[in-house]
Amino acid sequence: MSTPPGEGIGTRVTHRRYVPYSHAHYAGNLVDGAYVLALFGDVATELMIRLDGDEGLFASYSDVQFVGPLRGGDVVEVSAALVGRGRRSREIAFEAHVVCRGAPERGANAADVLPEPLLITTARGTVVAPA
Repeated sequence: MSTPPGEGIGTRVTHRRYVPYSHAHYAGNLVDGAYVLALFGDVATELMIRLDGDEGLFASYSDVQFVGPLRGGDVVEVSAALVGRGRRSREIAFEAHVVCRGAPERGANAADVLPEPLLITTARGTVVAPA
């Protein structure tokens, strides 16, 4: 199943994941940015399956901006949206938001749903579909 060129623009896929404290590597329970990039790869894969019936091959990032922290105990939501389409290339816009944040100062298991999602990472990338 393949979507014709130019179609599918605006199609979006979203995943959520709890980030265990065991993934924190830095002071303040910070998680490295590579964790979010791996999640972007996962949503890009689902987007490509939905659009092209194939996982595709992630070719490059043209831009990555880390604008806020990801911490152990967070629930992160990542999304991928198709913003451009060539014969085989798919340009994808990515966003990651923290939607829940651990509150260890209140107790080992304490956490809060954030009143508004907190943008932590944006990116643009290109995935290539099979010929």
